[in-house]
Amino acid sequence: MKMPIFEKYIDELIEKSTLDVPAWNIEKALEGKAAGWNYIDGCMILALLEIYQATGEKKYYEFADAFIDHRVKEDGSINGYSVEEYNIDNVNAGKTLFSLYELNGKEKYRKAIDLIYSQVKTQPRTEEGNFWHKKIYPNQVWLDGMYMGQPFYMEYETKFNQKQNYSDIFNQFRNVVKHVKDEKTGLYYHGYDASKSIFWCDKETGLSQNFWLRALGWYSMALLDTLNKCEPGEEYQEDYEFLQNTFVNLIDSMLKFQDESGLWYQLPALGGREPNYLETSGSAIMAYSLLKGVRLGFLAESYREYGLKAFNGICNKYLKEKDGHLSLGGICLVAGLGPADNLRRDGSFEYYMSEPVVEDDAKGVGPLLLAYTEMRRLG
Repeated sequence: MKMPIFEKYIDELIEKSTLDVPAWNIEKALEGKAAGWNYIDGCMILALLEIYQATGEKKYYEFADAFIDHRVKEDGSINGYSVEEYNIDNVNAGKTLFSLYELNGKEKYRKAIDLIYSQVKTQPRTEEGNFWHKKIYPNQVWLDGMYMGQPFYMEYETKFNQKQNYSDIFNQFRNVVKHVKDEKTGLYYHGYDASKSIFWCDKETGLSQNFWLRALGWYSMALLDTLNKCEPGEEYQEDYEFLQNTFVNLIDSMLKFQDESGLWYQLPALGGREPNYLETSGSAIMAYSLLKGVRLGFLAESYREYGLKAFNGICNKYLKEKDGHLSLGGICLVAGLGPADNLRRDGSFEYYMSEPVVEDDAKGVGPLLLAYTEMRRLG
């Protein structure tokens, strides 16, 4: 993969975007709506900030800052964001605020960080203490939500709260290992209902039916980025090592299911079943987790080849030129569980195969850009 070609793709996406209608938010485009404050754009802006850090190219920082500045008011309130919605997905975009505040010191970003932290402090929880995925998903813990919320929570505790709630964060990860991990494969189910009452869950375990690639990817990033934002010290060393071992064990389990192409299937454990397909977004997240995990020392050097294989495999299979412009395909648009009035989203094999596969959506583009930043750091 020639890096200048990849940078051309990034630049084209920025050129096609406005602050209200980013080219990469296909969900909002299909709804005919302007983007507000959401995890999808958060993924992309985080990626652009990482590219800026890796390359020093100011155009990436400038677009990222303009995009977030457009949404954050001087008092720290955020257009399109509501604490009372209690949607853990919306915490994800808050991660951009830490980087931007460090880069330019805009006080409104610091206020916005506190606003989002106020959601973290009051987010509804299961009896064991894990955040509900959303207010509309009572008692449900999804792997996706671990990525959306926990790294933000850890960064806030480290930088602004004297690590007072470190134990809470580690406990939430321990509960996920306890309830969501499949000991046979080492993989984790997409979601868990602590009340064991929602239609899509097993009434004895509370678990959903399948292992979904992107959720597994989100979870790998949740572990990696939370580790990266943590300063354990002696008091939390045991918890920190538990988190690191959990990350390594997950990566080892995922590598057993990596296809020879370098990618993973939409449902990794069912790779030979039609019409299961090699999927971009989750594969890109795994590429990023592998490459960054090696760089940070959480994974041995030998793991890098698997990350490179994944990154190059995605580019070879799904990054194509059309009419002089690059496009990234093979991206599952969305997948979820429920809510109670949406029986179609039942977590079955047929459900995951039914969701649209699209091009250039941020859920695929953002993680691939993050993996690209690791490639740039490799030189």
